[in-house]
This record gives sequence, C-alpha cells and structure tokens, in this order.
Amino acid sequence: MEALFVSYGVEWLNLLVRWLHLITGIAWIGASFYFVWLDNSIRPPKPDSELAKKGVSGELWAVHGGGFYNPQKYLVAPAELPPELHWFKWEAYATWLSGFAMLFIVYYFNASAMMIDKSVADLSSTQAIGVGLGTLVVGWIVYDLLCRSPLGKREGLLGIVMFVFIVAASFALTHLLSGRAAYIHVGAMIGTMMVGNVLMVIIPGQRKLVEAMKVGKSPDPVYGKRAKQRSVHNNYFTLPVLFIMISNHYAMTYTHKYSWLVLAAIMAAGVLIRHFFNLRHAGRVSVAYPIAGVALLLAVAVAIAPRPAPKVAAVPGADTAAIAAADFAKVQEVITQRCVNCHSAKPTFEGFATAPAGMMLQTPELIRQHAARVYQRTVQTKDMPLGNLTHMTDDERKLVGAWFEAGAK
Repeated sequence: MEALFVSYGVEWLNLLVRWLHLITGIAWIGASFYFVWLDNSIRPPKPDSELAKKGVSGELWAVHGGGFYNPQKYLVAPAELPPELHWFKWEAYATWLSGFAMLFIVYYFNASAMMIDKSVADLSSTQAIGVGLGTLVVGWIVYDLLCRSPLGKREGLLGIVMFVFIVAASFALTHLLSGRAAYIHVGAMIGTMMVGNVLMVIIPGQRKLVEAMKVGKSPDPVYGKRAKQRSVHNNYFTLPVLFIMISNHYAMTYTHKYSWLVLAAIMAAGVLIRHFFNLRHAGRVSVAYPIAGVALLLAVAVAIAPRPAPKVAAVPGADTAAIAAADFAKVQEVITQRCVNCHSAKPTFEGFATAPAGMMLQTPELIRQHAARVYQRTVQTKDMPLGNLTHMTDDERKLVGAWFEAGAK
C-alpha cells in the first residue's frame, strides 16, 4: 500500500507541475512572441515630430479588448525614468523551474525505465542522470561563449553553428539515452539557453540601463543590443522546444533509427516557419520559408513511415481457426509476461499507480481492443516496454506483428 500511494502521489505531482509548466510556458512564449512582433511592427515617427525629439525610435497604434493602445520604443531610454517599470522575467524563471522539476519527477525519479535503453547504451541510473544534467550545463556554456565571441556579430553564421551544435548534441544523446529521454534533454538544453539569456544577459543588461539613468548618466546602448540579440534567439528557439515538449506522444519520431536526424529536420522546419512570421511582422512576405518548412515535415513523414511486413502465404488445407487460436494464446502469453505488469487495472511495476495512457491488457478482450496500439508500440516503433525492462525479444515482437497482420483474431 505504501508503494502504491507513493506512485499515486508522484502521478499527482506530475500532473500539477506539468500544468504549472504549461501555464508559465504560455505566459513566457506569449510575451516573447508579442515583443518580437512589436519590434518588427513599430514604425519610426516623422523626423521633426515631438516623438522624434523625445528619442522615440518607433511607435504603433493597436486596438484590443475594446481599447486603443499606443506603445512606443525609445532608441536607448526615455529622458526620465518612469515611476513604475514592468520587468518580464518571472514567466521565464517559472517555466524553467517547473520544467526542471518535471525532469526529476518523470525522468530522474524513474531513470531505469524512462532514461535507459540497454540496446542503446548500458548505463546506470546515476550515469544517465549525469549525462542529462551535464547536457544542460555544457549546452549553456558553449552557446554563451559563441555569442560572446566574434562569431556573435555575424547572426547568420552564428545561427548555422548553433544549429550544428544542437544537432551534434542530439546525435550524442540518442546514442546514450533512450529516444524519449534524448529528445526531452535536447529540449531542456535549449530551454536552459533561453532562460540563461533572460537571467544572465537580458535582465542584467536592463538593470545597467536603469542604474545609469538613476545616477543621471546616459545608458550604454550595447546592453540593449545584447538583450535584443538574445531575445531574438529565444524567439527562434521556441517552436523547436514546443515540438520536443509534445514529442513523447509520438514514438514514431524518437524511436527511429536516425531519430537525431528526424529531430534536426523538424527543428529546422520550425525555425523556417517562425522566420516567415517574423518577416511578415516587418512587412515582408516570403512564402518560400513556410513552403520549405512544410516540405521538410512532409519529407520526414514519408521517410519514417512504417513499411508493411510481407504477408505469409496460407498453407492449403490448414485449420486457420485453430492456428489463429494457437497464435493468440502465444501472443497473450507474451503480453502477460512483458506488458501487463504496467498495463493493468493494478500495475505491479514500481513507479506506476495507474496503467500508462489508460491502456489495460489483462484480458483477451482488452488485448484485441488495443491491438493496433500494441502493434504500433511493440513492433513498429519498438519503444515499449519502456527501456525494454521486461526483455521482450525480437522473436516475440515478430509474433505480435504476425498476429496483428493476420487480422488480430
């Protein structure tokens, strides 16, 4: 009972922290998208207007929620510091903290099942967690050093180098961790870069601007330029991270033989599509970018599509009903031995209080009901059982595949 309630408590903690992560992520991404849109949409005032004399570099009129808004952006800072100044930071911090908590709850708390695939690398739980945490630290250090190097002044080249680095990290992780854990740690690495930008560059730079104004000095515009650069980077990181957040629902991507390449293509598609919107906000419409992004996604879908196994010819005169019954008996034995310890009304596998995805397989009727999903996850993607902790063999997977392709009777 104690183990059951621990598992049940962890599931509730998972639910609540995941909900918090979603809420704070929406707040952070919404603010990021809005300000990039605002920067690209503002228009400079007339040269001799009062706004130009005040140092306003651009303004915008908008209507929303029954009211009119007139945001203005200054070249460096206004002549006087306003009494109230809103800082956009807690959305980023709360998103990263809740995401880091999710890593512990979902992955590190049950690393043997969620992070390790013995067919990929024979790691201990401590080693797998060390790889995960090390990825976050190394990712931020490499990214920050690149941005501060002379390469940081060449945005296009910096973007290409960073993409190559992230793909290289994806390649390494998919050869050390389970596919699902590898993907999520690529996302966590990028998310750490994003929050590092806010914590280590954007907010400190803005504080220096404010401190200079408080003592009557002219703020150094370099801080604003650095903050703008990192803010734009975060904008382009967003769609790849969002895909990775939902990728654990789509085993066809992270279980592929070349899963790192699949991820690279999907991330590139996200960047291309995001670039289209950024250009569009600035008044330039270039449909080549979304077309290229969609083409990449279609190419991935075709490349990783499952290939049907060749049909086995029926033996003349054979009792097909008897053969089907015998085959199902063998399939049920495999599923009972390899799957039911998690996929049942009362799971016996440590760490699970309820059946994953609500799928139960303890009766013949339930096995037949979920036949398509069993086939997909054990034969096509082969990501179940988790980490293959119950040691399902290739012959057993072939047996399940042959049973399903014969009609799952």
